[in-house]
Amino acid sequence: MSKKIPFSVTLEVRDACLCLHVQRAARALAKRFDDALRPTGLTNGQFSLLMSLNRPEPPGMASVARLLAMDRTTLTAALKPLERDGLVRVEVDPADRRSRRLVLTGPGHAALARALPIWRATHATIEADLGGRSADDLRASLAALS
Repeated sequence: MSKKIPFSVTLEVRDACLCLHVQRAARALAKRFDDALRPTGLTNGQFSLLMSLNRPEPPGMASVARLLAMDRTTLTAALKPLERDGLVRVEVDPADRRSRRLVLTGPGHAALARALPIWRATHATIEADLGGRSADDLRASLAALS
C-alpha cells in the first residue's frame, strides 16, 4: 500500500512549481494573443511561425523548429494550414535536395503586416500589466530556462 501524500504538499507544489506557473502564464498569454489576433485569421502560434520565416533568405525546417522549440513533426503539422492558405510555400533546398526551405509568400507577408500592429498593441498592454516589473528581466529569466 502506498503512503498518501498530505494535502500540504499539494499546496507546496501549487505555490512553488515553476513549471506549473510558466504553463499557466503561457496559456493565459496565448489566449490573449489568440483573442487579439482573431480578426486577422491567425492564431498566436501561426503569427510566431510566420514571423520566424520573415528572414532575408528562406530558412530550413530545422532552424525554424529550433527557434520555435518544436519537433519537426509538430512544425510540419503547423505548416499545413498556412501552406493550404497560400501564406507559406515549402520548397526543396537547392543546396541539399533532401532538405526543405520555408518561403513566406506575398500573402504571408500581407498577413504579417495586418497582424503586426495588433501584436504590438497587445504586447504593450501585457508589458504594462506587469506592474512595474521588468519585461526584460522576465525574458532573460525565461531564456535562462530554455
